[in-house]
Amino acid sequence: MEEKGKMKIVTYNVNGLRQRIAQFGSLRNLLNSFDADIICFQETKLRRQEVTADLVMAEGYESFFSSTRTTQKGRTGYSGVITFCRVKSAFSSNEVALPLSAEEGFTGLVGNSQTSKEKLPFLSEDLEEFSKDELLSVDSEGRCIITDHSHFVLFNVYGPRAVSDDTERIQFKQMFYRILQRRWESLLRQGRRILVVGDLNIAPSAVDRCDAGPDFDNNEFRRWFKSMLLENGGQFSDVFRAKHPDKEAYTCWPQNTGAEVFNFGSRIDHILFAGSCLHESNDLQCHSFLSCHVKECDILMHYKRCKPESTQSAQRWKGGRSIKLEGSDHAPVFMTLNEIPEVSLHSTPSLSARYVPMVHGLQQTLVSVLMKRQVSEEMKSCKMSHEDIAMGSSCERVEPVSITSPTDCYFPPSQDSEDSILESNELSGGSSQEAISLSGREYEKSISMQNKTKKKARNNRYSQLSLTSFFQRSTNIGNGVNESCIDNSNIQAEPSQPGPNLNETPTVFHHSGSTKLETDACDQDLAKLNDNSTKEERNNVASLDWQRIQQMMQNSIPLCKGHKEPCIARVVRKRGPNFGRRFYVCARAEGPSSNPEANCGYFKWAASKSRNK
Repeated sequence: MEEKGKMKIVTYNVNGLRQRIAQFGSLRNLLNSFDADIICFQETKLRRQEVTADLVMAEGYESFFSSTRTTQKGRTGYSGVITFCRVKSAFSSNEVALPLSAEEGFTGLVGNSQTSKEKLPFLSEDLEEFSKDELLSVDSEGRCIITDHSHFVLFNVYGPRAVSDDTERIQFKQMFYRILQRRWESLLRQGRRILVVGDLNIAPSAVDRCDAGPDFDNNEFRRWFKSMLLENGGQFSDVFRAKHPDKEAYTCWPQNTGAEVFNFGSRIDHILFAGSCLHESNDLQCHSFLSCHVKECDILMHYKRCKPESTQSAQRWKGGRSIKLEGSDHAPVFMTLNEIPEVSLHSTPSLSARYVPMVHGLQQTLVSVLMKRQVSEEMKSCKMSHEDIAMGSSCERVEPVSITSPTDCYFPPSQDSEDSILESNELSGGSSQEAISLSGREYEKSISMQNKTKKKARNNRYSQLSLTSFFQRSTNIGNGVNESCIDNSNIQAEPSQPGPNLNETPTVFHHSGSTKLETDACDQDLAKLNDNSTKEERNNVASLDWQRIQQMMQNSIPLCKGHKEPCIARVVRKRGPNFGRRFYVCARAEGPSSNPEANCGYFKWAASKSRNK
């Protein structure tokens, strides 16, 4: 009889693989921390062109990844999944962790867009309602890797997120799960066992969500999820819930509300299983995969960003909002298996990262190789010409060096450089067509002067302004108005549109009658800043003005009703009539309304005044 062993499988939404690698020091340290045989990561946030060996390869592990292929705005480098398999050998191995085959995506079209639907590895009639473009679109965001481990087929899935009013993403999510379900059904008809792990972005039941309301179960994706489960006539088991029927446990917490402090989150990271027991007994009535092979399934809470016992975590939501907490906004989920037989000898599939050329460095085209050789020869020729000029060779008469192009024997920085445009204009002397004839000595002198000029320009461009400079009157304003001391009460109306990654905004202060007094004081102090003022006097005046500004900002921040503590300002990022508006909320961490230490729910729009027309 074959040797039977144990196996541990982990799923983890890392919220950026680079960040997690940096947190643990190396990819290998991160993987070893789980002590698992198969580790599935979601939301790696890696574009294909950014994938390098240090991000996807580690000694002792085989890896299989999928990255974003779409060029849709806001979706590039957003998702991504990767499966790591811990093995002793990638070749001629009988380890279950080493897959027999692997596939990127679940439509069968990724990597070979020429494949017709009729030639897909699962039945074409299952996909008649979908066009080829739709099939390609669901796999274009790098949301699934499939690995076949003989005893089961493992799906590492990162499900799409769709808010209630985003019709386009709701339709995408519906199509994503309908096609995925077709693939599962096809495998089950073949008698295969299926293991689905990952962040599905669905909290199936009220017990899986901290703030489930009365309409919670009406969500179509929750209904779909529950229809897949055995208790509702489906074929899958929710492994965690089977082991912990009534436990209120969560795997994800909002990053910007501190909800993890009070464990106020949702369970959207899952391990699902469908299929029969591995035992070959004739009496299978009392056998199931869960009862026979699943020893344990739980959430690894010690990977949480915010730990209740951590002093730093507590300070983060008691005024120390500048404190950065390391970690993902998700916690890993693990499952341990018993009595898993070994499989026949096999080697790592061709989809392994070890066989992906781009992982070991970008492939060079023949043209790029020839161009590099040409540039190298030109630089060598240029160097030899300069050496002949400097040495005053007696073998030949020294001729002036004729430069017919501003780039002959001189190679400016690439166009990625901030100064490349400036340098090109300077070298061309105003006309790129005009031939310039210089002797070697004159040429070197001109290049030296240009370098000095550019260095000076860069120093001027990037030199830091002093605080005082922001309070000085502008000499370029004809009407004599001092912009730094203008009463800004009329500029409060419509806040400027924030950047795409803006979560919180600087405090918006309310203007009152004291603003005029502050403005007059500012004018009086700045009047003292004449040419005869010493550096110390200027610094003192600037310091006083800065203290006034800080005090004015502090006085304008409202206090929350529940704790009488200063609020924090936020901005509306959701598209709609209030987009860009600022508001104040309680600064405490989000938690149950019954907990007086949690966020009191205070909300107030920042005061605004209409613009002068």
